[in-house]
Amino acid sequence: MRKGLIFVIVCVAIGLIVMPSAWSKTKPIKIGINAPITGDIPKVGEGTKFAAQMWLEDVTAAGGLTVGSQKYPVELVIEDNEAKAESAVKVATKMITEDEILVMVGPPASKQAIPAGEVANNYKTLMISPWSTNPDTTKNRPFVFRACFLDPFQGPVVANFIKEEYKFKKAAVLYDVASDYPKGLAEFFKKAWEGVNGPGSVVAYESFTTKDTDFSSQLTKIKKSGAEFLFTPQYYNEVALIVQQAHELGFKAPIVGSDSWGSAETVKLCGKDCYGLFFSTHYAAAGAKGETKKFIDRYNKKHGYVPDDVAALTWDAMKLVEAALAKCGKITGKIEQDRQCLRDALAKVKDFEGITGKMTFTEEGDPIKCAVVVRISEKGEFEFYKSVCP
Repeated sequence: MRKGLIFVIVCVAIGLIVMPSAWSKTKPIKIGINAPITGDIPKVGEGTKFAAQMWLEDVTAAGGLTVGSQKYPVELVIEDNEAKAESAVKVATKMITEDEILVMVGPPASKQAIPAGEVANNYKTLMISPWSTNPDTTKNRPFVFRACFLDPFQGPVVANFIKEEYKFKKAAVLYDVASDYPKGLAEFFKKAWEGVNGPGSVVAYESFTTKDTDFSSQLTKIKKSGAEFLFTPQYYNEVALIVQQAHELGFKAPIVGSDSWGSAETVKLCGKDCYGLFFSTHYAAAGAKGETKKFIDRYNKKHGYVPDDVAALTWDAMKLVEAALAKCGKITGKIEQDRQCLRDALAKVKDFEGITGKMTFTEEGDPIKCAVVVRISEKGEFEFYKSVCP
């Protein structure tokens, strides 16, 4: 009897070791959402959170996420990084080591995504930043991906658009020197503009520091420089102040922006001062069709405003997680192994049809995709103006 009992116990133990199916039926797939819900850019965090929650609604309605032949429950671990680099690092570390997330979506902004990406890569945990365009986010980090184009592409897009549209020769730039995203993009734009128009064609290159609200000194220098337009790659909370103060000082030349302008708050804060201005971004809400329009209409109905590019890119990031899990084909329950499988699967995704465009990933984790130039209409809508592809 005792030998028979020992044999049964050993068999059961072996069965538990080799059969992870019991784990998969009860333990949810955890996805971390590292977002700036408070701080300087709360609308960015809001769009990230709302889009992720919409995705989860669909997964829950379907009875879970299908991986291989099984459905798995999904849990979002949403944490606030307060729009601070150090907080983003703490959030990433907690999610990976304590919450045991399988993948992290976010941070969206480069200032937080770059340091958080180092944490994710060190722990060999897949991270997808929806919106971080700075090259350093993914550089030498095989576990870090993004759902957006890069600033080395965006800088020339803006420079070439202005040259073709206006035939200008003299540019001015105003940017936050203490923030990775605007600082990097300002440099890429300057290099691209001078490549077309020659050295010295950026006649004013002015900077400020995060949280500054008075730009009159810099704008006065820009006005006196003879610049034919101003490029300012700033976030929505700063765009309104810069544009309005420029107009108050009598600067009547075009002011051009980048994808950081894409928030619903930009026009709300800037008003008519921003009508007619152009910026480069990831998608245009006005006139959208197909799956993009479905997402916009659903988001608008649920939250009362048109989703910005951060929300749209977060939706694409969540769908990329879904696609990578499907390609991975199984969940073993061994988190290191599953994280590696998910990372390898995402690297092989080709021609993914996102609502912000088609994308295929490079070996560096960066998607090859098009940019969009948007015009802010007299109704305050972001209208598609033209598409620029690699």
